Amino acid sequence: MESIGSSAESIAHAFVRAINRQDVNRLTALMSPSHRFIDSLSNVVEGRDKMRESWAAYFRMVPDYSVAIEELYPSDPVVILLGVAEGT
Repeated sequence: MESIGSSAESIAHAFVRAINRQDVNRLTALMSPSHRFIDSLSNVVEGRDKMRESWAAYFRMVPDYSVAIEELYPSDPVVILLGVAEGT
């Protein structure tokens, strides 16, 4: 498993790498047990285990999903990533 720093920016980059590799185990390892995900339609998924299931299902539905970061604005503990997500 890759080593990452503890800054919000290094963790955000690790999330993107895990998404682009479709590495559900790595994504899960990066989440806290009480991880909370809110999508663009305001749907909420709470908990690391539910997120594991959700990412696995999403990668099955969109097998070539990827994220490309074009701009990054770090200000610990917040990081804003702007870019493009795509997949078929």
